[in-house]
Amino acid sequence: MNLPNLLTISRFFLIPVYLYIFYAGYTKLAFLVVVLAGITDIADGYIARKRNLVTQMGIMLDPLADKLMMIAVIISLLSSGMIPWLAAAAFFIRDIGMIAGSAFFHFRGKQTLPANAMGKLTTVLYYLAVLLILFHVPYATEYLAAVILFSFVTSIIYVAQFNSVNRKTRRLSTEETGPVKKGS
Repeated sequence: MNLPNLLTISRFFLIPVYLYIFYAGYTKLAFLVVVLAGITDIADGYIARKRNLVTQMGIMLDPLADKLMMIAVIISLLSSGMIPWLAAAAFFIRDIGMIAGSAFFHFRGKQTLPANAMGKLTTVLYYLAVLLILFHVPYATEYLAAVILFSFVTSIIYVAQFNSVNRKTRRLSTEETGPVKKGS
């Protein structure tokens, strides 16, 4: 356990804080909780890289914390009628698929990848979409739809990177141990 991982874990605790404040009717204050989560996200990544404290736990928990916070935000916006169900459904399909896929491959011993620049950009764009929606800016829902579409593109890029890294790892492993013979 190190400081970046503690900051990541703190984001999990901010999720119920956000939900409580949002449903108490303080939507703009709730957005500040989301911003605080974003600041801890930036801080944990910076500290982990700067001090060489990147861990496998952090690689798994960091994007999970981001995704769970955004899922909570999308649920709250949907349940309050601020976004259409179609936007929420597209968001959920993408993010739950990413969470399930990461967990599935992690537990099968595949190498997981830390969040990349495109993933971080997607998170920032989601934060901006939430800001626009909570402040009732015109075309905020259309902007959210564009961000969701962009997030699917970044997911495709991530899957391609994941496949490339694991193919390379498998090839190096095979070169070290030699090919496995059938029947042995």
